[in-house]
Amino acid sequence: MHNFKIYIDLLNLQKCLSKYTLREYSIPFSIYFIEAANPDDACYEIMKRLMKIVLKQDNTIEGRIVCRKIRRHMRIDKVVSV
Repeated sequence: MHNFKIYIDLLNLQKCLSKYTLREYSIPFSIYFIEAANPDDACYEIMKRLMKIVLKQDNTIEGRIVCRKIRRHMRIDKVVSV
């Protein structure tokens, strides 16, 4: 397992994510450290964590639509192996 530093951009999703309590994902431009086998797994893990937080708070059709928006509009700006 390798450590990765991931730069994400949630600016396009800020309007629909504002009603959720997202803790560390509430900032539009963020940096996260994650341990994964490869960069693709690291990016998938970040996206999966964010979607889990949304679904825990709102497990309705609206919450699922927000998760679909996360998949389409969340940007990974850079992945660096640390």
